[in-house]
Amino acid sequence: MSNQKLVIIDTGCANLASVRMAFERLGVTPLVSRDAADIERADKLILPGVGTAVAAMRNLNERNLVPLIRAARQPLLGFCLGMQMLAQASEETMCGSEKPGEGLIDCLGIVPGRIRLMEVGNLRLPHMGWNQIEHDETHPLLRGIPSGSYFYFVHSYALEVTAATLASCDYGTPFTAIVGQDNFFGAQFHPERSGAAGARLLQNFLEL
Repeated sequence: MSNQKLVIIDTGCANLASVRMAFERLGVTPLVSRDAADIERADKLILPGVGTAVAAMRNLNERNLVPLIRAARQPLLGFCLGMQMLAQASEETMCGSEKPGEGLIDCLGIVPGRIRLMEVGNLRLPHMGWNQIEHDETHPLLRGIPSGSYFYFVHSYALEVTAATLASCDYGTPFTAIVGQDNFFGAQFHPERSGAAGARLLQNFLEL
């Protein structure tokens, strides 16, 4: 396990220290890099992200990371905004905007579905804090994580539930909490801030 070459893709829009330390606690020392050779040689890839879809996709394009990520053949796991960037498109076209229907920004187009402003009724946005995920307990990424386990979320936009949804969460309406398409995976929550359940998810990813 400790010999795995784990690369955290330096998207320029993430707090990488907490992600790196989460893997170090599991005995793996990741490399933070945006270098094509490092990414291509990695055994596993992490795509982190915080902020807005506009800024994130701009950074990926400016760093020439889009074709590298799309061409990845090793398992890749996106966190939070990193997961959202795997989708087809996002409504989050304006920094700080929470007005759906103002246009779409193209994302990586790897997993099906769009990122939409959450419809939460009288609940508050952003969706911030601990919430439960529901899944059928069959996917290896979720081994040892019972359906109903709690994870830590901070977001206002979410991926709709699609055929690639591995786990869902409900906050006003259901949304995708974990997505999986071929070798690409994403978690809307922050595994590195989700205690034992988050650590188990990361361990499972390392064992894929």
